[in-house]
Amino acid sequence: MSPDGTQGPIARGVGGVERRLKSLSFNRILPNMITLLAMCAALTSIRYGLGQQWDKAVLALVLAIILDGVDGRVARMLRGTTKFGAELDSLADAINFGAVPALLIYLWAMQDAGRLGWAVCLLHTVCCVLRLARFNTMLGQPDLPPWAHSYFTGVPAPAGAGIALLPLILSLETQNGIFDNPFLVGCFLVVSASLMVSRVPTYSMKNIRVKPQYVLFLMLFVGLLAAFLVTDPWLTLSAVGFIYLGSIPVSFLNYRRMEQRDAAAAPPQAPPQS
Repeated sequence: MSPDGTQGPIARGVGGVERRLKSLSFNRILPNMITLLAMCAALTSIRYGLGQQWDKAVLALVLAIILDGVDGRVARMLRGTTKFGAELDSLADAINFGAVPALLIYLWAMQDAGRLGWAVCLLHTVCCVLRLARFNTMLGQPDLPPWAHSYFTGVPAPAGAGIALLPLILSLETQNGIFDNPFLVGCFLVVSASLMVSRVPTYSMKNIRVKPQYVLFLMLFVGLLAAFLVTDPWLTLSAVGFIYLGSIPVSFLNYRRMEQRDAAAAPPQAPPQS
């Protein structure tokens, strides 16, 4: 209590926090809890990496990727999107898909490349952070056509982490020393870093709507994918990674086709009067 009988700034601040916490609904807390679970899973992959348990390390990071894809959808479904949640998700992504994959790949294969190997791992992390910063500044752009919201600018951070991990996943599948070559691993890291900061349009799954007649086929596909992940996880993850890489040129061509269609449909501008 201040000398004039009113609450001091600290008391008012604490009371304000308490009031906000009491009025916070579970719908707004749940997506943030999923984000934190994803971050814990990604950090746990480092623990497994330090113990050279590469299979568990990859699975922990894959779990983080899955949870990252879930938290935003849960927030939109429950109408629990908040500015705090968006900032938390972005900071967690920088750790999960920027720092963790780079450190994991360095522990696995890039130590033998010395300072150059560390520099390439840093490149992946830096490009991931730059990609997230660009994504945050591009949110809510009013000048984009409606169809453009079905595309990302560049590869999203979880996909970039998956591309960087492909040599490790292939090594777990083949059980030979081909894919742990530092030069090959470094090439994948450079590709993932370049794609994240590029302006290549890639498909976004956020706005895809499934027609009712295809819902059953989608559910069957998801069931088959889950079955293959259980029975042969490394081959399945490798196939998913290369299918995604193959979709990038397709998304680029489709984006350009839509741009050309809009340009052809736009009314011609009148020449400036002299």
